[in-house]
Amino acid sequence: MPQISKSVIEGYRVYLQLERSMSPNTVEAYMHDLNTLLGYFETSSIDYKEATLEDFKSFVEALSKIGISARSRARIISGIKAFYKYCVIDRILKTDPTELLELPKIPQYLPSILSIQEIEKMIDSIDLTEVDKYSKLNLGDRNRAMLEILYGSGVRVSELVGMRISDINLTERFVKIMGKGSKERLVPLSEAAIGAIKNWMIARNVIEIKHRQEDFLFLNRRGSRMSREMVFIIIKKLAEKAGIVKNISPHTFRHSFATHMLENGANLRAIQQLLGHSSITTTEIYTHTGVAFLREEIMKYHPRNRNRN
Repeated sequence: MPQISKSVIEGYRVYLQLERSMSPNTVEAYMHDLNTLLGYFETSSIDYKEATLEDFKSFVEALSKIGISARSRARIISGIKAFYKYCVIDRILKTDPTELLELPKIPQYLPSILSIQEIEKMIDSIDLTEVDKYSKLNLGDRNRAMLEILYGSGVRVSELVGMRISDINLTERFVKIMGKGSKERLVPLSEAAIGAIKNWMIARNVIEIKHRQEDFLFLNRRGSRMSREMVFIIIKKLAEKAGIVKNISPHTFRHSFATHMLENGANLRAIQQLLGHSSITTTEIYTHTGVAFLREEIMKYHPRNRNRN
């Protein structure tokens, strides 16, 4: 069975980066998915150029058997479809064998959210006097600024750690965000976020900032850009400190931002723009979250429900 050439692999990578304008993380995910497929083809003695629809269905079935979720299978199929589309565009193949390959149905789970009171508990749990014993960096000021931006603007964690000082306009109270697909959007900053950013901008000056890291807003104690994983760890620790037992992540603040905006009368289109969703359908899930929240409130606080065992 002929092996796929390195030039095809690299051509596909460039296609994702330039023509599809995908983020580095998405490109790596798509390349990983392609390697998974090619590994399956090698084991099954299938030439990627001669693969049939049935071969792809067998591959997807194999993924299901080893416990890959419907959501993950859908993402992998999307990556495979992108590869074969590239092969047709680059005239490696005449037709796309994945054209009729269907995505699995993905169960629609309502996103987990925090109540306003829980958000406040987490923010209040931040010790603004917490200082790293090695670098003397004020971690409290940094963590406060991160949470105020996550909840106040609804940004993704990747957008948070990629945020640059040069993209922040404190006078006009907005930040320029580079979102998915290299799409830019302007997001307003709350008064609380602006105050927290100003405090953090002063606090970060105590550390020696690494070369080419100066413009990143959020830094670790070594003077380098914060990682997404570090933000996850900080959020988990703050939730535990605040006594919140829900399984939350930085994305929970994004869900909470959208849900609370909607509950307080914000326009769905405005929320779509703030979140950077390309489709209103993605934003519409928060209409269901709002209903679920209201139902929960009725069950907890309405006298006809409270008095029942």
